[in-house]
Amino acid sequence: MQTRTPIKIRGYHLDLYAHVNNARYLEFLEEARWDFLEQQVDIASFTGSNLGLAVVNININYRRGAYVNEEIEVVTSLAKIGNKSAVMHQDVVLKGTDTLVADADVTFVVTDQKLQKAVALEGELRTALEQWQSSGK
Repeated sequence: MQTRTPIKIRGYHLDLYAHVNNARYLEFLEEARWDFLEQQVDIASFTGSNLGLAVVNININYRRGAYVNEEIEVVTSLAKIGNKSAVMHQDVVLKGTDTLVADADVTFVVTDQKLQKAVALEGELRTALEQWQSSGK
């Protein structure tokens, strides 16, 4: 499963050099991950389950500047599932093109909210994550 989250570049996204500030990409990527999750799970049920998601590493490659009034899309998919962590891959492209603006690999863990510890990705949880990887929900 992959999602495409559109974002229009606004003036407040820009830095002194008139392109999107590098820190803004973290916000764009987070917005797209929320969009991805909302299409996979009932957020209220998930948060009520005592489980949470925590980002533990982000690797971003900046490929091209993005400028005011351009429209981008963040393409998000679940790329890899490990024993205690998983990786979402995100491409930021100019909307309607294959022009790559940035790409990122975001590693996250599923946490037990009471214990504040990562849980093993096994059983029903692993099955759910594997469904996120497939073309269906």
